[in-house]
Amino acid sequence: MAKLSERHKRFCDEYLIDLNVTQAAIRAGYTPKYANKKVYALLDKPEIKEYLDKRMNAREKRTEITQDKVLSELAAIAFSNASDFFKVIDKKITVNGNEILDTYGKPKTYKDVEFINTDNLSDDNKKVISSIKQGANGLEIKLNDKIKALELVGRHLGMFKDKVEINGNVNNPFEGLTTEQLLKMVADEDG
Repeated sequence: MAKLSERHKRFCDEYLIDLNVTQAAIRAGYTPKYANKKVYALLDKPEIKEYLDKRMNAREKRTEITQDKVLSELAAIAFSNASDFFKVIDKKITVNGNEILDTYGKPKTYKDVEFINTDNLSDDNKKVISSIKQGANGLEIKLNDKIKALELVGRHLGMFKDKVEINGNVNNPFEGLTTEQLLKMVADEDG
């Protein structure tokens, strides 16, 4: 493997901060023009690829954060069900301990939501809970965003493709010239 120059090493170290190629190049001392147009060629260099792979593998071992672990956490959120956390129950309406009856003599009821005891939740279900706090109207449980988790899992699996639309005018100095005029220009260049 060819030895990395100090600038290449700095680029790699900067790239590992946020995985933004352009900004990493600028922070490593490359010009913005180079960073915007030619920096991707750096990622194709075998010595840079090898250095980045080595550093990323070391980070993965050090932090114990792997793609599998992240995907597993997202899957727990994405495939959770609200019924794992809440249960709708019928409660009898009482006044001073006495049941209120309807016109048919049956107890009047109302719907209430009961939270499942967190001690009874699986580890995967516990991952889904973002926060639990006592609010003005009782206990508040906030769950992580299921739709966002599904989107991230789908992107990882390649299910969604971002469509990039590029609009712009290209200044063509040869616009409007006939084929004959273009051929004459080429012939004049060849001399």
